[in-house]
Amino acid sequence: MHISQTNYLPLSGPFFLSLFGLLSLVFILVQIGALQFAYRRMGLHPGAAWLLLLGSLLGSYVNVPIVHLPEQQVVSGQVIDFFGMKYVVPIVVDWPGTIIAVNVGGALIPSLTSIYLASRNRIWLLAAICVVGVAGVCHTLAQPVRGLGIALPVFVPALSSAIIALLLSRRHAAPLAYIGGSLGALIGADLLNLDKVQGLGAPIVSIGGAGTFDGVFVTGVIAVLLASLTGARGPDGRHSGAAT
Repeated sequence: MHISQTNYLPLSGPFFLSLFGLLSLVFILVQIGALQFAYRRMGLHPGAAWLLLLGSLLGSYVNVPIVHLPEQQVVSGQVIDFFGMKYVVPIVVDWPGTIIAVNVGGALIPSLTSIYLASRNRIWLLAAICVVGVAGVCHTLAQPVRGLGIALPVFVPALSSAIIALLLSRRHAAPLAYIGGSLGALIGADLLNLDKVQGLGAPIVSIGGAGTFDGVFVTGVIAVLLASLTGARGPDGRHSGAAT
């Protein structure tokens, strides 16, 4: 096995570029001040938040192998269409079977950020409830896909976490949406379905990688939009920093 082969873009070129374009739009809005309040409401400095999204996007290329599952035959060098998204199955040489890995951009960075946001906003209980709710939705809708692993419709984590977060707390809707969408997707779609990956013929099953990364990334953007929409306004029409 060549370790370098575990690192690849999880989406086809056009779809990856579309996420990069979305990131560029967020950067422009931050630079002109349109989303600075939103990021601060989440508990992040605008510059740090943009770097977080950039790190998530670039980190989607890096997978850290953790487990090897024997497999008689693996699918290689294909592009799989799932709910309109095109996911890349890497070309592998002398591959021993299925490698279970952890994706840096889709799992490690969002998980660490979620822990920080829960601690920063002191919303451990609400965060746990949101994660459980989103995980339940993701687990119900996630599907094993041959050659790919576990896949999930891209907007499921973002929309389900946004709805649950708003029901739990309007004041903390933004960080809750990020935490629920990130950890909920990882737990519900990936971790709870690891027992199904053995016979899928996927050369790499990446936790937080292809199949869920795009949903986790979009969740980060949706959380920022939620922060903008749920910001309370004082008598003078300015954001007061306290929720209604």
